[in-house]
Amino acid sequence: MSAKPQPFDPYALLTALERRRVSYILIGSFARIIEGTEELTHGLDLVPSLRAENLRRLELALHDLDARLANGKEPALERDLSGQEVLELRTDAGKLKIVPDPVGTRGGYDDLRRAATREPIGRGLRPSVASIGDLARMLAALGREQDVAPLQQLRTLAELERSLIREIER
Repeated sequence: MSAKPQPFDPYALLTALERRRVSYILIGSFARIIEGTEELTHGLDLVPSLRAENLRRLELALHDLDARLANGKEPALERDLSGQEVLELRTDAGKLKIVPDPVGTRGGYDDLRRAATREPIGRGLRPSVASIGDLARMLAALGREQDVAPLQQLRTLAELERSLIREIER
């Protein structure tokens, strides 16, 4: 992989994960975009299942993507996820952040899985995406000024979702 930043190709990243049957949930900007916010992003953030077999499959997918740590070394998940809030990687298809236990969740993958949905994004891909409510909860827990606009958009989307459900139930 060259030192020059690679163009962001979410389809290549997600295809590699799906090919290896990795269990994960998308979070962060790309997930919020799928749910309807107006943002730009240059990478994916995901919460993997931390089961040993899933981490082995994730490591294979990272190898397929030529994923590298900031120091240029290949990641070893057992070592590099230990005690990390976020594992930031560069790949041939753009940035990838692995977040084992996102701020605002109670247990990471297992907490988010209950409300996540599989969203069709084209090219036969249907990644698991955190719910609008969970995305808002994580964003609010970060408490950053830069997140005010996307958080407001998520809250508006959540209200629209609730009103649509009320209409359907009538």
